[in-house]
Amino acid sequence: MDEQFEIVPYDPTWPVEFKAEAARIRAALDGIALRIDHNGSTAIPGLAAKPIIDIQVSVQSLRPLKTYGGPLQTIGYHHVPHTDDSFCPFFHRPASWPHTHHVHVVQAGGDEERRTLAFRDYLRAHPEAAREYAALKAQLAEAFSGDDFTSREAYAAAKSDFVTQILLLAGGPPPAA
Repeated sequence: MDEQFEIVPYDPTWPVEFKAEAARIRAALDGIALRIDHNGSTAIPGLAAKPIIDIQVSVQSLRPLKTYGGPLQTIGYHHVPHTDDSFCPFFHRPASWPHTHHVHVVQAGGDEERRTLAFRDYLRAHPEAAREYAALKAQLAEAFSGDDFTSREAYAAAKSDFVTQILLLAGGPPPAA
C-alpha cells in the first residue's frame, strides 16, 4: 500500500491548522465566504484520519465558479472538475498528491452544507459511531492504495453506506444522488 494514503492517529494540531488556513481563505475570498467550517475526519476529536485538513466554504451562489475559484487559486488551491461541481466544487493544495488541504465549496443553507455538518456533528457527539467510522476507514485504506484518482474515488464510495446510515440517525438530508 502507498504510504501517502495512510490513516494516522488523531493529531491535536489539526484544529489549529484549520484555523490558520480558514483565516487565509477568508482573507482571499474577501466576503465571498459566508461561513468556513472544519469538516471531515480531522474535525472529529480523537478520530484517526488521513492527514488532510478538510474545509467547507459556504457561499451565496456556486455560479460562476470563478468568483471563488480565482481567489482560491491565488493561495495555491487547484480546482478538480467533477460531476459534483453542480453542488460541491472541490479544490486541493498542493497541486500534486499527497494533498495537505481540501476545500469543498457549497451553497450556504443548502443540502450539501447541512449534510456535511450533520455528519460531522453526529460523530463529534457519538464517540462509538466515530470509532466505527475509524475502523471502517482503516479497513478501506488497506483495500485502496490511494495513489491515483480512481482509487481515491473508490475509497470514498466505499464509505457511502456508513455515511448514509449516520445521516439518517442525525436527521440530515440524504446524500446527493
